[in-house]
Amino acid sequence: MAARYLWRAKTKLLLAATVAGGGAVAIANSDDPASALKLSTAVPVRLFRDAFTAATIAFGFVLGHYIGDLTAYDLLLDYEYSLWGLPEGSFERERTKREVHARSALRLQELCFKNGGIYIKLGQHISQLEYLVPDEYVQIMSQSMLNRCPVSSYDQVREVVKKELGGAPDEIQHTHMTDTAAADYATVELIVNTLHWLFPSFDYRWLVDEMRESLPKELDFLIEAKNNIKCMDNFRRLSPHISEYVYAPKIHWNLSTSKLLVMEFIDGAQVNDLRTLQKLEIHPSDVSKLLSQAFAEMMFKHGFVHCDPHAANVLVRPLPSGSRSIFGKKKPQLVLLDHGLYKDLDLSMRINYAALWKGLIFSDANAIKENSVKLGAGEDLYALFAAILTMKPWEKVIDPAMDHLVVHGTDSDRAELQMYASQYFPQITELLRRLPRVILLMLKTNDCIRAVNRSLMQGSSLEAFLIVGRVSSEAVINSKLSHSTSFLSHIHVWVEEFLLEARLFGMQIALWLFKLQKALTL
Repeated sequence: MAARYLWRAKTKLLLAATVAGGGAVAIANSDDPASALKLSTAVPVRLFRDAFTAATIAFGFVLGHYIGDLTAYDLLLDYEYSLWGLPEGSFERERTKREVHARSALRLQELCFKNGGIYIKLGQHISQLEYLVPDEYVQIMSQSMLNRCPVSSYDQVREVVKKELGGAPDEIQHTHMTDTAAADYATVELIVNTLHWLFPSFDYRWLVDEMRESLPKELDFLIEAKNNIKCMDNFRRLSPHISEYVYAPKIHWNLSTSKLLVMEFIDGAQVNDLRTLQKLEIHPSDVSKLLSQAFAEMMFKHGFVHCDPHAANVLVRPLPSGSRSIFGKKKPQLVLLDHGLYKDLDLSMRINYAALWKGLIFSDANAIKENSVKLGAGEDLYALFAAILTMKPWEKVIDPAMDHLVVHGTDSDRAELQMYASQYFPQITELLRRLPRVILLMLKTNDCIRAVNRSLMQGSSLEAFLIVGRVSSEAVINSKLSHSTSFLSHIHVWVEEFLLEARLFGMQIALWLFKLQKALTL
């Protein structure tokens, strides 16, 4: 009975996706007849490939419910056959499950590479979802999606430049991505909605909503160029104390169009390339602190945030002025790339988000709850929201210890995270469904920064959290001062600011003493 139901569900999804997908070719229109002909043959293959993969995934998803201990992301048929008959909780079962996770992640990686385009973006996003998918998926997708993406051929380069500028090329955008993006998006939306229809607990519609909002902007290079300019202007106006340390490549406007972006070439190290950073005489901890401060300034003060800062989109080079730290290391400069995906936070949301992080840093349970609810998490899921932001269980989030949010990146930390992801999967998907799209993008940004800092520091850095605490506190205090209407209210805010500064100074002293003690014991 169960087998017949599962096969019918698989067949139903495969047919629905293929038939409806065929009509999606119509929306992948092109002004170029040659491109249209190419799409009419290429897109159906991509659609069928997606439909078959989704059908297999859905089949494995339901099997998870019948087998018993499979988590909601143990999706592929490989899980059934590999784990069948192995005792629950046994070493052999856990070892086999990890092997299947790795094989399944490689299958997903292959699908992303074959289809390219927005599927690469999806793969990059999956690589950051530590709180939702197994570690094998995170590791495999991050290694491949960020550093070994398919590249456009020189012939494709010539075609785009010739079409846009009428001359020979120097720079290029991926020609196939804009042509097939509409069809690819429609396919992903169809598959996700169909999966939710067949299996209501499999709800990734929030991901489709996020794509719907962000994709058109990412494919217009003039928008990307304007984001580049606005980002740098914000640092000069609102964060002049670090503007020298953050840079974006200059735009060659006379050679750029909506489909072609020509920028200054920058020679630098990928932000998580420890070996090259060492050759450049740049200390990883200095990079981690600068990265944390730059994005804290964007989120809490600018309200205009680069939402795709994965490792391949951030370069590091020595500060052009040649300045060095007191320890003789060269000071770093961040070079931000790929400005296609930005998000504006209105004043209310920006201050609520800053107040939430201030509460997280200072273990203030009431502030965490109040601001999580204001941001859309609800009275029932605010603790889970805090846990996803920090990668810590609630009891650690509200622990008054100074290092309560530090993640050491050990095997036990990862195992605990995976256990919570499995245990609270339905609640996590519900939380992601109800949060505003802008907050989902802040989560994505948070995931990217955490992944980079983990590479730089082999875990998370206490100094990075203190920086976030300081910048978020400054944003909250400045907001209160701007809304103060009387001298007494100003006095109240100034006292609060003084107490915050004293607390942050005390935490900084404690950190220095801890570092000194650690150095003396080596």
